[in-house]
Amino acid sequence: MFGAASQVLHKGREATGPMLHEFLPDSSIGVRPHPSPNHNERPKPIDSIVLHYTGMESADAALDLLCDPVHEVSCHYLVAADGQAFQLVPEARRAWHAGRGTWAGETDMNARSIGIEMANAGHKYGAPPFEDAQVETVIALCKDIAARHGISPKRILGHSDIAVGRKIDPGEIFPWHRLAAAGVGHWVAPAPLGTEGHSLQLDDSGPEVVELQESLANYGYGITVSGTYDETTAMVVTAFQRHFRPAQLTGIADPSTRDTLARLIGG
Repeated sequence: MFGAASQVLHKGREATGPMLHEFLPDSSIGVRPHPSPNHNERPKPIDSIVLHYTGMESADAALDLLCDPVHEVSCHYLVAADGQAFQLVPEARRAWHAGRGTWAGETDMNARSIGIEMANAGHKYGAPPFEDAQVETVIALCKDIAARHGISPKRILGHSDIAVGRKIDPGEIFPWHRLAAAGVGHWVAPAPLGTEGHSLQLDDSGPEVVELQESLANYGYGITVSGTYDETTAMVVTAFQRHFRPAQLTGIADPSTRDTLARLIGG
């Protein structure tokens, strides 16, 4: 989901020409151009895909906002509920979709990523399920983009992964397991709730907390290895659960969460 914070990282870097004219789509999966003026020069190579939901009640409303120069937000692709895909910004350009955030030490994910918005009303409107046709288009689009740019499965991310504590989309409602079954993204089956063992939670400290924080940081999450289970650690654990163990979002590193993380890192 986009918002005012998406503007932050492009301030002082003006778009060179609004490019309101039609352009040829980068993807061959049947994408319709719908140009947005909100983009600028891409200073780094593409190595990531970031998935969002729009958090709006219609795809038309989202297209209007993403193409409005006043709002200064955009994305590369928007996928409607019926599976129709629109390209708003050429992949060679830096769209303004990710805002503040970090992954694997990179703090300007707009510079490195392709942003895909999915028309979905989101948590504000009851977290409706993503439509089958929409998910199938997202799978096809991710496969196409990843193949052309050599993007690793581990770098197909949710907005909530890179903007911990600020964004929650595409959320625990998004079927990451369906993407993985089709060969898109990095995934292991989550360990069942109630897995035996003890949990780590707020105010805990010591070597086990260090190991947890190191594992999350090594996977890519923006977290400081302090040895203390603080509020930031809880937010990162919640973001991890939202993507990889969506059955229960607690911010507590229970045995299910820790086992899932260990198997992701080992796989």
